[in-house]
Amino acid sequence: MRRKDRDDPFGEFFEEFERMMNEMFGGASSFHFETMAESGSDTHIDIYEEDEHLRVVADLPGVEKSDIDVTCDGRVVRIRADGERRSYDERVRLPQRVDEESAAARYNNGVLEIRFDLLEGGRSIDIS
Repeated sequence: MRRKDRDDPFGEFFEEFERMMNEMFGGASSFHFETMAESGSDTHIDIYEEDEHLRVVADLPGVEKSDIDVTCDGRVVRIRADGERRSYDERVRLPQRVDEESAAARYNNGVLEIRFDLLEGGRSIDIS
């Protein structure tokens, strides 16, 4: 038994459950995020799909608002922050394309919340 298994007896179960849900929902759903950060990342990030909006909520305890940098290209959100005791560098693939120009963020008591407008589906292509 590896030490990792002893520390979190349900870790393997949840990893497999997440894999199955991703497979079932085509890569992402309203209760899962796909992080591209180094393995072992323990930053808690949730993504919520609401009618015409997408909300990304990240726990970033121990950092000041001025130390947080957020960028988005419409498909991936990157959250970087440096605190006295901890640094964060997370990339989160979004389940749907968003309008990065519509982004609004707020930070309160260690919780960062970013809200985006969803973009409608792809462009229609006329067939001649």
